[in-house]
Amino acid sequence: LGYVADRRGRHVRFLAKAELFDKQPLGVLLRTLGQIPVARGGDKAADSLAAAVEALRHGQCVVVFPEGTISLDLEPMVGKTGTARLARTSGVPVLPVGLWGAQRIMFKGRKPAWRWGVAETAVVGTPLRVAPTDDVREATDRIMGAVCRCVARARELYPQRPAAGDDW
Repeated sequence: LGYVADRRGRHVRFLAKAELFDKQPLGVLLRTLGQIPVARGGDKAADSLAAAVEALRHGQCVVVFPEGTISLDLEPMVGKTGTARLARTSGVPVLPVGLWGAQRIMFKGRKPAWRWGVAETAVVGTPLRVAPTDDVREATDRIMGAVCRCVARARELYPQRPAAGDDW
């Protein structure tokens, strides 16, 4: 996803679990690249929302994976309302994106298989607006519906079929 944005002259800032910033050397890299830590469930949880809104208001591209984690069945999970709240607060549209292929390299519960030549497909959908009066749950459903359509299209377009021994 960072590559897709870079090809269009944009640098992205990812929202990432705060725990990742505590791991070395990953935490140093995340901080150096200006990524935004998300402290979930504590009194600092609102700080990540404020940092993301500030970045958006300065024209930066903030990436949120609204399903919150990788689902084991490779389908987007039920969305959380953070993306809709960010869009509603900042006035910035949500650009839904569907990705396919990265799971062949690294996936939850599997040993990473770093290798060259594994395709990744990204499908970018139509921007969605969330008005100040929109219900965040309804907006979240619209956003996740668009993400699901993008993921489905990315699967259809995916150029590689697994070879013998590749159970993906």
